[in-house]
Amino acid sequence: MVWFWAILGILAILLTGSYFCAQAAFRVPKNLEKYLYKLPNTPQYSPYAKQVREMIDKALAIPYEDVWTTSQDGLRLHGKFYPAADPKAPVQILCHGYQSIAEKDFCGGLPMGLADGCAVLMIDQRAHGKSEGKYLTFGVKERLDCLCWIDFIRKKCVPDVKILLYGMSMGAATVLMASGEDLPENVVGIAADCGYSSPRAIIRKVLKDRHMSVALYPVVRLGAILFAHFDPDSVGADTALERCRIPVLLVHGDDDRFVPCDMSREMYRRCGSKDKELLIIPTAGHGASYLVDYDRYRKTVSAFLQKALHREG
Repeated sequence: MVWFWAILGILAILLTGSYFCAQAAFRVPKNLEKYLYKLPNTPQYSPYAKQVREMIDKALAIPYEDVWTTSQDGLRLHGKFYPAADPKAPVQILCHGYQSIAEKDFCGGLPMGLADGCAVLMIDQRAHGKSEGKYLTFGVKERLDCLCWIDFIRKKCVPDVKILLYGMSMGAATVLMASGEDLPENVVGIAADCGYSSPRAIIRKVLKDRHMSVALYPVVRLGAILFAHFDPDSVGADTALERCRIPVLLVHGDDDRFVPCDMSREMYRRCGSKDKELLIIPTAGHGASYLVDYDRYRKTVSAFLQKALHREG
């Protein structure tokens, strides 16, 4: 009987711990708008704060159409569609990062895409913005949401519309994980800025950053499975890229203190596409490559887009 109560107590502790881990790591607060203009107050980001605020204001002022689709597990997902003058123009699908806002992560990417003659679909990831859901899944379910948005664009635009997937941070991991799925021929390329190699790898890295033992990872994983209904070990961008055959551009700042730059280097090595590029921006922090060296970033992304759009075979 003593053993029974001891085992029951251990199970109760594990369940309680996994619940709180799920709430801390995967639950998305509904008041993210108040962080729209907030950047870390550090030497890496402070010099760009004013510039970013101005870019966000300009992005918010661009007219758009509210659009909706439904995820494979029944969530109503929201996006903002920015049409191009040419109805046959290619479309960029922009996927923002962890507990973030699209206009913040793509205050640079949105105007770049429009300037390059593309229509742009800027989505609210599940549980963010106007999209339904309580939990994010580090790209595991988001990659399937991406397939739903691709199908939406194929129906909204011309059937042979060319599509570029473009993600930032968790959004980068999302589009890279999607590369391992059965993508339609419409998808001509993937651009990923500061993405992580797998949910497992980044969660373990964050545990270390917070001076916690990686031995806690099974508890975090249990919380993901029981409460957020996904397994962080089930898929990774690194393994998905091994099956990728379309052009891929990986961008990373070499002073990224959240997602290590080496993750992009590893993914570049493992990527199965013959058309792959890796752009490393010296001194840039997480998600700040376009701020540190805008000209190089802009030229590289635009050149990649043009090459992907005109690629044969």
